Amino acid sequence: MSKMQERLTERFLRYAAVNSQSVEGSPVVPSTPGQRQLAELLQKDLSELGLVDLEISDYSVLTGHLPSNLPADYHKVPTVGWVAHLDTVNVNLSADVHPQIVKNYQGGDVLLNAEKQIYIKVSEHPELEKYIGSDLITSDGTSVLGADNKAAIANLMVALETLKNNPEILHGDIYVAFVPDEEVGLCGSKKMDFSKFPVDFAYTIDCCELGEVVYQTFNAGSAAIKVKGVTAHPMSAKNTLVNPTLVCVDFINCLDRMQTPEHTEGTEGFIWVESMHTNVSEAVLNLKIRDHSKIMYEARKKFIADAVDYVKAKNPKAGVELKIVDVYGNIADALNENNRVCVDHIFEAMRELGITPKDIAMRGGTDGSFISTKGIPTPNYFTGAHNFHSYCEFMPMTAVEKSCQMTLKLIELITK
Repeated sequence: MSKMQERLTERFLRYAAVNSQSVEGSPVVPSTPGQRQLAELLQKDLSELGLVDLEISDYSVLTGHLPSNLPADYHKVPTVGWVAHLDTVNVNLSADVHPQIVKNYQGGDVLLNAEKQIYIKVSEHPELEKYIGSDLITSDGTSVLGADNKAAIANLMVALETLKNNPEILHGDIYVAFVPDEEVGLCGSKKMDFSKFPVDFAYTIDCCELGEVVYQTFNAGSAAIKVKGVTAHPMSAKNTLVNPTLVCVDFINCLDRMQTPEHTEGTEGFIWVESMHTNVSEAVLNLKIRDHSKIMYEARKKFIADAVDYVKAKNPKAGVELKIVDVYGNIADALNENNRVCVDHIFEAMRELGITPKDIAMRGGTDGSFISTKGIPTPNYFTGAHNFHSYCEFMPMTAVEKSCQMTLKLIELITK
């Protein structure tokens, strides 16, 4: 194991020990106290690494600044930021993570838990055998590992540590932001005070396999349709009762079954009936709206509004209300000829490091998808880990090291 891998491992284990799982539907940000605990730990570590203007907001957004060390006569370089999220996902597994290290993996299935006979099986995860000879970090099979996003946190901390220990490495102004509740709707990035993050562009490190690059994400929205029915006893229900469940069914029947998540791929969008909560008097239908194309995304929102108008006309005695909220945007929509250099730097860094790029149009979003809507283009690159949101998540340390090298190479390229 190289020195960098040792430092990444040490940092990751330090941060994985903090339970920072987020909770869907919380009325407050952060949704769990462990996220603030992790922010406070990182604030202390960042102070030791020489960052200034460190602040944790009421929403547990941690921001900090590493001042430029460039000579006074050096040419102007962009101010750059990095963003990582504090929370780990809740997929109904244990919130406590017990990492373990597989030294010098030599192939075959990986035993996670002897007592419960939990394995990562090569037959199900053939990507394992790409990493023969590498150390792996796994969970004990009872939880996710939390490489999403603590591998990124470790990456940034080791990169900053490298700059501190090697003052001859030149760099401009660097800002960092650690945000809560990414996994439950990018809630933390939406609470950022961007005056504390005055950057020309930024990066997230929040996808998986070695080489993955994401600068195309969904435009995303949510819709809630609330239906108030009319109750009546069956003996006198004719021409009186309005069943809110069936009103929702009228709306659902307007949708194209081929425009759903299970029938689309790549950059194809969809409308997803995520949930319906109903009783005899009222119902709430929750939808997700997704499309890479801004034009098609807006068209999907209009379709929903038109379908609701149709349902109202069909059920005039029902009370029907629609609320649509934009959640995040496509990073690509924030790119132009003046700022696209932030993406170009990723591909140049990979070329210089001998990494084969895997350009992905993500069927989802990152914190950068929201931050980009604020005029700060924020593409994303790989952590090196695999199988996010699963007990089969694992970190091959050779790939995680490459991700950290990417961070340092980007700093070098931006400073040229």
